[in-house]
Amino acid sequence: MKSVFFSTILAIAGALVSANDAFKDVVPKETKKPIPDHNPINVIKYTADPGVMVYDDTVYVYGTNDGITEIMGENPESNDYALIHTINVMSSKDLVNWVDHGTIPSAGKDGAAKWAQNSWAPTAAHKKINGKEKFFLYFANSGNGIGVLTSDSPTGPFEDPIGDYLISHDTPNCADITWLFDPAVFVDDDGSAYIYFGGGVPGEYDNHPLYKDAPLFERPRTLRVAKLGDDMISLATEPVLLDAPWPYEDSGIHKADGIYYYTYCTSWNAKSPFGAARIGMMASKNPLGPFEFVDTIFNNPGDFFVVTGNNHHTVIPFHDKWYIFYHSEWLNLQNFGEAKGYRTTHVNELPYVDGKFLNATGTLEGVPQLFNVDAFETQTAALMAWEAGCSTNGLGHTTVTYQKGEWSGVSGVDFDEGADTIEIVAQSKNGAVIQVSIDSVEGEVLGYVEIPASDKMETVYTEIAPVKGVKNIFFLASDEVTVDTWEFGNTSDESDEEESADAGADAENVESDDEENVEADADEAEVEEEDSADEE
Repeated sequence: MKSVFFSTILAIAGALVSANDAFKDVVPKETKKPIPDHNPINVIKYTADPGVMVYDDTVYVYGTNDGITEIMGENPESNDYALIHTINVMSSKDLVNWVDHGTIPSAGKDGAAKWAQNSWAPTAAHKKINGKEKFFLYFANSGNGIGVLTSDSPTGPFEDPIGDYLISHDTPNCADITWLFDPAVFVDDDGSAYIYFGGGVPGEYDNHPLYKDAPLFERPRTLRVAKLGDDMISLATEPVLLDAPWPYEDSGIHKADGIYYYTYCTSWNAKSPFGAARIGMMASKNPLGPFEFVDTIFNNPGDFFVVTGNNHHTVIPFHDKWYIFYHSEWLNLQNFGEAKGYRTTHVNELPYVDGKFLNATGTLEGVPQLFNVDAFETQTAALMAWEAGCSTNGLGHTTVTYQKGEWSGVSGVDFDEGADTIEIVAQSKNGAVIQVSIDSVEGEVLGYVEIPASDKMETVYTEIAPVKGVKNIFFLASDEVTVDTWEFGNTSDESDEEESADAGADAENVESDDEENVEADADEAEVEEEDSADEE
């Protein structure tokens, strides 16, 4: 662990008793996501319509921002989708601990795309343009068309490169699409990119004179696919029909063993042979089709989480397995006692056996943690598997604010052979204490970190009870405090470093003394030679 200088404050273990007093009347806030459940992946915000991108061995999830828990209250009005104009973004390396990177201002007067009123159902992709990695965020302006934002970072800030729709009803072959929304983008191995979009059933809601008596549920012909330009912000081809059976919305695309799989949400119609609003899958040897129907791969979330609702997903490969990301209304049912249309993202494994995708099952347990978290590396406070009440600040690199009794937990932290110190970077207006525990927020206490009253971030270094192996760790606040990062350490390692540094300094001193002695001997020898010459 690095040495601590300047604003670093040394908190001695003898202060544990007084620090413990700070928690006498602190009751940890209740969470609806109990340990060891891993779904929903984030309960700070309601994040729907997950669009997922893998970059630099990290999974990034972009989703419609249905709402932020701390400002919604205990009984909000039902979700008004017409007001949604921001996109949530989070990332994970292990699929259990997620970093909340904040909320992207994507549409509206304060958003990147000021021409758009809404930003629904985003999807993201990355590609090298002129030798530089660029990131592209596609979104729907309600059901009216698709826009695109760009950035040099997967977490933004994003800007609008074209100032208008990428795809609208004025785009060739798109005039008769009922809902021009729900984009999915795929970048192939050769760098070619494709966009899939559309949905809706003519005559279901618009009372179209041709379809009002018999809406085209079975073959509505409202899905499209097009090749993107090399710049990712233009079309290289005109959109063509993607003729899926009983479609409704929600495009998805992935590739396995040379086969392209188009996935979508099937119709709610009772005559559908696939069941209500399930994820259907089609296959082709060409990203532009034609595609043939294979099977359904995921039931409606209501089959697993009580509340039946719209079904939106993304399928990705990650570390030799396949995963399906989707949303459900489970959390808003727990929080509000009824389903009000607020959705959260979940992830479960999608079985792939002998070249065939099987049906996935939605669970609250989620997926196993792929990798442990290194206790001895600096970790952002926004990395968490569980939390109660806390909130994030900023975009990209975010901090976490806790009020009294609020807490967060990190799964699978690896302490190896042992740690006995912790360093936290935090700020508290009136001062606060952070309790660090293992196993649960009310589990064994490792120590207390006293954050002094300050208007700037302070680095606080504290000794804790020795801990080793892999543990779940929890941070509980006594009062309002904002935390930036944390990192554990081992005093024996620091002592070894100091001893090594001292030994190096001693060696340099010895070497310097030896050089001085040699120089002195040489000077003395030279004087003796001169005296001998004078005598001769």
